[in-house]
Amino acid sequence: MPEEKYKFNIYTAIDILDEKCVRLRQGDFGVSTTYNNDPVFVAKRWKSVGAKYLHVVDLDGARTGLRSSFALIEKIIEATELKVQVGGGVRSLDTVERYIQAGADRVVLGSAAVKDPDMINKALDKYGAEKIVVALDCKHNHVAIEGWLEESKLTPKDVIGQFIDKGLKYVLYTDIERDGMLSGPNIEALRSLVTDNKVSVIASGGVSQLSDVTAIKALQKEGLDINGVIIGKALYDNKILPKDLYKDQIYY
Repeated sequence: MPEEKYKFNIYTAIDILDEKCVRLRQGDFGVSTTYNNDPVFVAKRWKSVGAKYLHVVDLDGARTGLRSSFALIEKIIEATELKVQVGGGVRSLDTVERYIQAGADRVVLGSAAVKDPDMINKALDKYGAEKIVVALDCKHNHVAIEGWLEESKLTPKDVIGQFIDKGLKYVLYTDIERDGMLSGPNIEALRSLVTDNKVSVIASGGVSQLSDVTAIKALQKEGLDINGVIIGKALYDNKILPKDLYKDQIYY
């Protein structure tokens, strides 16, 4: 069995809706849990217990396509000085530029991968593969868009194929049916995604306990480029404790 040859990142999730820190259930805006009214406070808390990388999503932006939480996300970047990966409603080069200028480490583009692939290719050209992440939010092996409200006819392979020639490196894979459900990650889907497309995959959805994180990281022993995992509800509900999660983390 191949030795692990990739670093593994823990991305602590902060989802913002109506300027509050929330978690959705299977991407359903009608089924959300509010954990705190101050996302900046939450970001500082995660930093204080060991987080090094935040995954921040503007859910209002994902739903409307507007930069609804830009000022708030900018405050999180400034207040924590952590590496912050930002997504939600990023559908123009101007928005990418704004986030990068604000100090975001990477910018995540989802719906644009289906609706405006040319924009993503331009972003890869302008900012480079280290700054751009393509998000694949999937249900029944088809990519969903518009804050998971619409299901396209495209498979993950269809979408990724549009950007490989431009050097796409990072893909964020979310299994919508498992997101917020604490039902365990979709290991087979992650394995297939890396094997078929030769990209570095960030896993999201279903993580409920520390063994799930271990199972995702174990894919590296198969020689697969699993960049890391995004963890939200399991942390907020104390299913995984920070002292256990962050002690062995490795970051880029």
